[in-house]
Amino acid sequence: MNSRCDLCEAAVITIRYLDNDLCWIGDCEICLVPMVVWRVHGPTPSHVLKEQMRGYLSAVADEVLGEGLWKFDDHMRNIPDHYHAHARPPGFARRAPR
Repeated sequence: MNSRCDLCEAAVITIRYLDNDLCWIGDCEICLVPMVVWRVHGPTPSHVLKEQMRGYLSAVADEVLGEGLWKFDDHMRNIPDHYHAHARPPGFARRAPR
């Protein structure tokens, strides 16, 4: 846990869909789509843990955004040192890198 990391703080600012010992899922406060966050501060969970978190996010995203109407995105743009992934709806516009 990193006391200066917003994802470690896990403040409930938006809707919280799931909260367990492995991860939590809530709407990203920046883009307002479901996002899974690993409870461990670090960028590289094992493949097994990543797949488990992806399964949790899939269940939430299918319910919230519609089954098959979203894509998994674990490119960690704003917080690259703490694993998290978003469920992106069709047409999600990403800013081009500078």
